[in-house]
Amino acid sequence: MLRKIAWGMIVAAMTTGCAGQKPPETARSVLPLTSIRLYETGVGYFERTGSAGPSNGTSLPVPAGHLDDALKTLVVLGQGGESQVDGLEFESSISEGMARALAGLSKEAKSAITHFDLLASLKGDEVQVQARSGTYEGRVIEVIRPEPKPEATEEQEQDDTKERVEERKPPELVLLLLTKGNEIRRFEADEIEAVRPTSPVTAARLGLALNTLSPNAAQTRRMLRVMARAKGPVTLGYIAEAPLWRTTYRIVLGQEDKAVLQGWALLHNDTDEDWSQVRVQLVNGRPDSFLFPLAAPRYGRRELATPSEKLSTVPQLLDRTPDAIWGDHADDEGGEGIGLGSYGTIGHGSGSGSGSGYGYGSGSLSVSGRVSKSDLLEIGNLASIATAAGVESGALFTYTLPRPLDLRAHGSALVPFVQSPVEAKRITWYESDHPRMAVRFVNSTNQTLPPGPIAFFADGGFAGESALDRLKPTEQRFIEFGADIDVETSTKVISGGEETKKLVFEKGKLSVHFVRTERSVHTIENRSGQARSVHWVLGVVSNARVEGPDEVTFDTARNQPIAVFEVPPRKKIEREVRTEQGLSRSYPLRNLEVATLERLAEGTSLPDEQRKTIAEAAQKRSAIQQTIEKKSKNEEAIKEVEADLKRLREHLEALRGETGGVAANPFVRRILTGEDRLTELRQTKTSLEEEERLGWKALEEVLQRLSPPEK
Repeated sequence: MLRKIAWGMIVAAMTTGCAGQKPPETARSVLPLTSIRLYETGVGYFERTGSAGPSNGTSLPVPAGHLDDALKTLVVLGQGGESQVDGLEFESSISEGMARALAGLSKEAKSAITHFDLLASLKGDEVQVQARSGTYEGRVIEVIRPEPKPEATEEQEQDDTKERVEERKPPELVLLLLTKGNEIRRFEADEIEAVRPTSPVTAARLGLALNTLSPNAAQTRRMLRVMARAKGPVTLGYIAEAPLWRTTYRIVLGQEDKAVLQGWALLHNDTDEDWSQVRVQLVNGRPDSFLFPLAAPRYGRRELATPSEKLSTVPQLLDRTPDAIWGDHADDEGGEGIGLGSYGTIGHGSGSGSGSGYGYGSGSLSVSGRVSKSDLLEIGNLASIATAAGVESGALFTYTLPRPLDLRAHGSALVPFVQSPVEAKRITWYESDHPRMAVRFVNSTNQTLPPGPIAFFADGGFAGESALDRLKPTEQRFIEFGADIDVETSTKVISGGEETKKLVFEKGKLSVHFVRTERSVHTIENRSGQARSVHWVLGVVSNARVEGPDEVTFDTARNQPIAVFEVPPRKKIEREVRTEQGLSRSYPLRNLEVATLERLAEGTSLPDEQRKTIAEAAQKRSAIQQTIEKKSKNEEAIKEVEADLKRLREHLEALRGETGGVAANPFVRRILTGEDRLTELRQTKTSLEEEERLGWKALEEVLQRLSPPEK
């Protein structure tokens, strides 16, 4: 029955609300959609062009959830200055909290709307109640939810008949009505068939609230009426949330490093409007865009100023006597003075703010012996052999589809946006595991390629698939797409070594710059009937020289040199590769060991002045080590004396009260001797700590001679 009550009330409210609103303007046409520009940030720029004027009014259809974006970004693009838009008119938006407040409901967004809440929101309003006994009109006094009665005991349930048990159940709710004849009538839930607000204001308020609280409120279409004076066509542009456009590629591998690249764009029309002959542009870029609440009315907050004397708006004796206010005090032993209650305070605050942040960080934990590229030794720059960096004009790159698009509402389409011959050489890629099929791909188109999956086709069929990251014109990538089971590789290190060339002390760290050389044999077997161009990733830095491969190239994505070996069909080759790298290690001052400094001092490739400095530093570090060892022994002695004193004091405490007195007790003398020893050891500890501090300072002063000259 409650469901019937609430349903009747809602239907009545919405019907009355619709009747109270303006009828839809069927004569007003929708400004046609002519152009769409889709961005990678999840927004679209929509343009509508057509005639707009007082005689043939027009409008823009915008989902309620997109209304704020449209109002925030709307731009008028008149032609020849003959068109003028005076503004837009639309139905006001309200927030969910405002909708609940209008309906007399709880403003808590998570609280459920119950039948009781809906009826209680009509308190004081004029309604028509259809009950089993007839139809009544009047004003709602109150909606009461009776307290449940205590459950009956087993003995009572056995004694009571079924009818008496039913009588004990309270009604689910009770509605009190003041009729037009000034009668107070009481209706229980099972008597009521429907409740309908008779005030158009109340019905419209409920209808507006229910429209906003609907789960599909954000998808409902809002019509923005264009107020314009135009002699010719007018164009209105605005942004709205749109599905991301995505890309997928196919590449057909041919002969002599040639291939054909096909790029497809996946588009989605998630609106309720068909796209008919719409020009579509796809933007490869990320302009900033944000959400901003604009459409709904907003209210400020004013400070409440009150008189200094707190006066009541309700007379004290309106419904109570002085005795009732005072109370009986039946349990009090004596009279008490009047008790003044405390007053509650109400506080409010408002504020707004927006902010965004982004950041990135890179760094490395400086640990002893960590190797990195040396920026002081110039061995070679393998990165210089990489292909030229890609270039594109502007921050955004736009692809325009060659023909206007037809796409039904809530439909999707896969449309081609690029088809071009490209340079793609088939290679075998080897990094650390098994050889892989790959291509050396160069973006020889004149446009930036957005990221997306890529499928490879060769020899009349599917060859594999991978992913392509964002690639500017002329940029190169090595793309793997499958295992190459016809190639086997192995390597064997013949010799290697390191030679220290330069020492630098800066910012509390000693940097050791050295040259590492290595000779290794690379074995490659090609069991296929076609030649293989094996690209072997070398574990060297860009500051290096490489000898032995047929070619050396560079992978800018991985920032690694690549050795290239050309292997004929069904052949096995062995190549000796010699690498020479400029590297460095960094040691924080406190991590420097005596052995490290002594080894550096023995290096014959260091300049004489640096070898002398590092030898002196080794002596200083050796003296520090001796001090540290003395400190360790001193600390152990302190612990032993402290343990002895604790034990002696316990013995002395146990002997208190015996004859002979404390002074004559041998434990006292041992305790005094131990305390003297402890004092001496602690003084030595302080002296050793100072000696160690001065030792580190002296070591740092020696190493400062290795500091680079000030610029």
